[in-house]
Order: sequence, then structure tokens, then C-alpha cells
Amino acid sequence: MTHSAPGPAGPTLPAYLDEAVHRLLVAGFDGTTAVPDTLKRLVDRGLGGVILFTRNVRNADQVRELTDTLRTLRPDLLIAIDNEGGGIGHLVAAGAPEVPGSWALGVADDPLLTAACADALAGHLLTLGITASYAPVADVQCRPENPIVRTRAFGADPELVSRHLRAWIAATEARGVASCAKHFPGHGRTVTDSHHELAVDPRPYDRLDLAPFRAAVEAGVPMLMSAHVVFPALDPDRPATLSPRILSDLLRGELGFDGVLVSDALEMKAIADRYGEAAGARLALAAGADQVIVAVPDLEVTLACRDAVLDALRSGELAEARVTEAAERVRRLALRYAVPYRPGAVAAWDTGAGLTAARRAVRSPVPAPAPGPGAHVVDLFPAPHPALNWGGEDLPTAWYDLDPTVTGTAVAGEPEDAGGVVEVVVREVLRAAEGRPLVVAVCDAGLYPWQGRLRDALLAARPDALLVSTGLPEPGSAVCAHGRGRVNLRAVAEVLTGRTP
Repeated sequence: MTHSAPGPAGPTLPAYLDEAVHRLLVAGFDGTTAVPDTLKRLVDRGLGGVILFTRNVRNADQVRELTDTLRTLRPDLLIAIDNEGGGIGHLVAAGAPEVPGSWALGVADDPLLTAACADALAGHLLTLGITASYAPVADVQCRPENPIVRTRAFGADPELVSRHLRAWIAATEARGVASCAKHFPGHGRTVTDSHHELAVDPRPYDRLDLAPFRAAVEAGVPMLMSAHVVFPALDPDRPATLSPRILSDLLRGELGFDGVLVSDALEMKAIADRYGEAAGARLALAAGADQVIVAVPDLEVTLACRDAVLDALRSGELAEARVTEAAERVRRLALRYAVPYRPGAVAAWDTGAGLTAARRAVRSPVPAPAPGPGAHVVDLFPAPHPALNWGGEDLPTAWYDLDPTVTGTAVAGEPEDAGGVVEVVVREVLRAAEGRPLVVAVCDAGLYPWQGRLRDALLAARPDALLVSTGLPEPGSAVCAHGRGRVNLRAVAEVLTGRTP
């Protein structure tokens, strides 16, 4: 029996090989209830998984209907999502548990609390019919210039990161949800966001932050995700996602990982601009990846990646043994996680764990009195990352829940004509804050000069203003939240209104 159509590089393939190739793909798509016909055909031929994004989410009932529909097409289809917690997640509209991001968990440094937060996220996924989570982040955040890891990491110390990884992985596994440590062999020392361009980590081999990934492997993590980062000490020519030396020799051989190795999304510019998604899929699988993610909703991109892999298999450029080995790993993963294996209702989780962790993560490096009632709160933060959801939270809103007399100004992203706008914003803020305490919150202002200009102008005009950091800690901050999740902002507001329980 054959299934695949003849390709330009050779004849048709046996059905088992065609299905094996499809198992190696994870596809994004558009839709909240209806499944596109193209996706149905991919699922029919053995598609390994789908990845959901905010575009697929309206509410909890709708997500459950969608995942039920997908499983009627193929029961062993893995349904996955990025679910790190904090200000990064795609399930806000579906009632996601409010937990802080990983950096705040590392600051609190209570693995039991980290486990409780991971358990809440995993339990919620099960209620929606999602059984694979591309989390936690295993990167070590070591450079202040890093534009993409930052508060998504548990910290700057590999040992701290390792112990929280173990807690997260164990709690997620206990729920029957597959976790995925990312981004191997580390994205925390780069100064480039691989969503936008190729990143490089120039350190020698003995300086790489491999300890958290070793810890994840020892903890039995079922999936690892590769980084689109070049490590010249390991492979000067190719990013990790496309490197046999990194994926096969280092990860499989030296670290002993035998779970599913999944690529980061192929449409990220580090791969797409230099190689193209289709060539990236072929090269990643040849290098040792077991699945490649094509997260864009345009299924023609997924089809092009599929066809490139089929053609490489027909021509002998991609070995049949490599494809069947990868497909078998995906099959084993699906047997364990594709369908929730615990019958009945999902056990309750600790709904207060996230706020408890966020409260314990708040720090006050510069002693300062609480501003009291009726403050004016300015919240400056970058625009949402195109690949990472933002739930719409801001500090003035969180503050208002505790003090309805508060007023506020939230600036999300650099305004057009930033120079002129800065003057206008400063003038308006000073007018609104006249006779009121002033609080100025920034988020990673070192990366965003427009925030720095606004901050400096406001503090120069109002030296009595309190400075708050909601990203990595900023010099001179009176309060540091260590994250921008809703519970992080709530915890800061509690401290500054003096209403901490």
C-alpha cells in the first residue's frame, strides 16, 4: 500500500513511511471551532501534533470543543501550547491560573511553591484537553542585554534553575501532561532574539550552561526544545536546531536524552531568513530533531516543510532509519500523553499558589514609604512580543482594585514620534499627579531607551516619585516585582498601598 504522491525526487513511499514523516510535524493553524480542511488531511496522514495560540482561544468551553474535535480526527494527535505562566501565555481568555513567571519563582526560591504553580497550569490544561506544554524555560539568564529570555528564566544561577526545573517537571508529569525544557543548549547568554535574527553564544564549551538541561534529562523530561543559536565552540556553521554535533552527539550521546527533541518554530527569522522553513525542516530532522514546529497558521508553509522532508527521504538525502527512529519516539510520547489518561474530573489545584509566590518575590532594595492613597501610577512597558501573548494587565488597573482613588497612565510600547510624545506624556503626567504621590514603573528600561527617557524626565521633575521595576531589577528601584504577570502587579500594588495580607 502506498500513500504519498510521487515527488520530484523519486517514487511514491510506503504508507508507513508517509505516516512517519507526518508524525514529525507540529502545525499551527487558524480556527477556534472549525478545523481547516488542509489540517484534516494532514491529520489523516499521521500529523504528529498541533500547537495552539491566542488566535485559537476564545473561552474554555470553545477550547474544549476544539480539542475534542481534533481528537475525533486522530486520537493520538498531540495537542500542545506554550504555557510558561506569568505575562506569557495564550489561555487568558480560557481562565488560565494566575501564576507568576519563572524569574519570580526563582526569587521566591521555594521548589514546593514552583511545583504548586506548575501543577495549577497543568491541571488547567487537562480541563481543556491539552496534554503537552512547551515549558519550562531551562535557560540561564546571565546577560542584562538579553532581549528574549529575561524573566522567563528561573534565574542566573544554574543550580537554582536546575532545582526549579525538577520541581516543575515532576509536578507536570504527575498530572499526565508532557513538559518540554527549552531552549537547548541555552539562549540566556545571547544578545539577540532568534525570533528576529540568528543569535550567537561565543563561550567555550566548558562555560556553557548545560547543568539545567542535564537536570531536566535526569528528571525524566519527555521533551526538549532546541535553540536557534550558533555555538561556535560546538558547531561554528549551524545553529543548534540544525547541528548534528549539538543534537545528536551532545544531547543524545553525552547527556543521554532519549525523549522527543522538538525544534523551536521554523518560521523564526534565525532559520527562515537564512535557510527557509522547508530546508530548515529537512536539516533539523537530519541533525537529530524528532519533530519540527511550524507555528504560523498558513498551512502552505507546513505543506512545504512536509514535501521537503518527503523529497529528501525519496532521494536518500534523509535516511529512512532517521525518520523511523524519530517517528517511534513521537509514537511513544503520544501513547503516554496524547489523551488525558485519568478518567473523571481533573483534581483541584491550589488557586492561591500563584499570588503567594508573587508576594514572596517582591523585593524593596531601597527603603521607601508607601505612597498612600490617591497616587498617580505611570506604567511603562514594551509592546507585546509577536510570538508571546500579553494578557492586557497593567499596574494602574491592579492598583485600582485596592485603591479606587488611584489614577494612572499606561504606555505599552514606544510611541510614534517618541521624542515629541515624551514631552507630552511628561507634561500630562505631571498635571495629573499634581498634589498626589507619583509612582513610575518600568519594564526592562535598559533595552528600551524611550522608557529611560520618560523615567528620567519624570524623576527629574518629581524627585519624590517612587521607581518600580516589573522586569529585571532596575538600579534605584524602591520595589521590584520580578515579573509582569497579573499576580506580580497585584503583589506590588499590595506593598505600595500598604494592604499586604
